[in-house]
Amino acid sequence: MRQQPPPPPLTEAETAEAEQELGVSLPPEYRDYLREVSAGGALARLERTDRGWWWAGNDEARRALPAVPFPHPDSYDEADDELAAREPQAEAFEDEAAYADAWRAWDDEAGEFEDLKTAGAVVVQEHGCGFSTLLAVTGPLAGTVWWDGRATCDRIVPLSLDHLGAARPVRFAEWLRHGSWALLPPDWPRHPSTPVVPRQRLNCG
Repeated sequence: MRQQPPPPPLTEAETAEAEQELGVSLPPEYRDYLREVSAGGALARLERTDRGWWWAGNDEARRALPAVPFPHPDSYDEADDELAAREPQAEAFEDEAAYADAWRAWDDEAGEFEDLKTAGAVVVQEHGCGFSTLLAVTGPLAGTVWWDGRATCDRIVPLSLDHLGAARPVRFAEWLRHGSWALLPPDWPRHPSTPVVPRQRLNCG
């Protein structure tokens, strides 16, 4: 079967319309990719849907979150521990119904907290098994790329060329050149690395 060609780039008018509607100023390197390379390709496609501009494969219920600054994972460590410590335990309740009610309320709070961990970011690439690559689009970390590994190890980590040093998260154009698997921490299982898109097509740095 012939592979479908990648979607064409967005026009300047389309890009500006998407930014206005989403309430974000897209990181320059990513914006250049959308304008000069493709609206998607190997990445989640930014497209106009019946409900407005959105990224294919991303949860429609998160439409309000890209405009919220992306938080560094270190910033919520203590809150994470505090929330886990408050998980209701069955033995603390007189009956199962009271325990079930308390646990549901706690689980709802935990779900909202998990959503906020990726506020200000979008999934630009899915890897299966619950793993995905995130691009921060708002806040001080806008333009940097992260690995969401919460499905198995409850960690969001920077994709970096310097994990043995300061672990500076790579920017979008660096990520395009290397691909996610090559930028994971040393303790992550290794996988073959290939660039996200053919290098000759990169026009964004």
